[in-house]
Amino acid sequence: MSQVVIDISVSVDGYVTGPNAGVGNGLGDGGDALHSWVFDGTDADRAVLEAAFDATGAVIQGRNLFDVIDAPDGWNDEMGYGAKPTGEVNPPIFVVTHTPPASTRLGDRFRFVGSPGEAVAQAREVAGSKNIMVMGGGQICHATLAAGLADVLQLHVAPVVLGGGTRLFPAEPSVGAGLELIEAVSTPAAQHLSYRVVKEK
Repeated sequence: MSQVVIDISVSVDGYVTGPNAGVGNGLGDGGDALHSWVFDGTDADRAVLEAAFDATGAVIQGRNLFDVIDAPDGWNDEMGYGAKPTGEVNPPIFVVTHTPPASTRLGDRFRFVGSPGEAVAQAREVAGSKNIMVMGGGQICHATLAAGLADVLQLHVAPVVLGGGTRLFPAEPSVGAGLELIEAVSTPAAQHLSYRVVKEK
């Protein structure tokens, strides 16, 4: 059965980008260290990445991340979602925003919706039995969790303290969530932690 999975790399101190993140500097200053497990990791890291890609039927992301991806120096014709060549099957991507762009450089893979709930509802229609992956940035990941829409929280904790940047969880008080560890994979490049979100009955 399809699940909503928040899947994101994060620093030990809770940041999903370094400082000064934005178009042209998507991961912020020093933020490349968050994804070293993707590009320079071990066989175990690659197995985690492959498993997530194979399980993905649709993707949800926020507008800030979309702007980075769709910028001239963002994703290109050779590389798409999950560090995979675009020639492979790529899932549709739902971007949560109140102001859709007039056009996109990367074509019609992107669909624009007004809320996390709307994104999940539309993603379920196309994901089939595969998972809906919420991949960032931090704001949309937290909003999905806080709204009670997530089934799994999957964190790739990189061995770096960034000291600032984009938080995964806000500094101010917010909605809590119970978690149950279902898988842990430890490598020198990351601690891959998967938690089931405990739903209230």
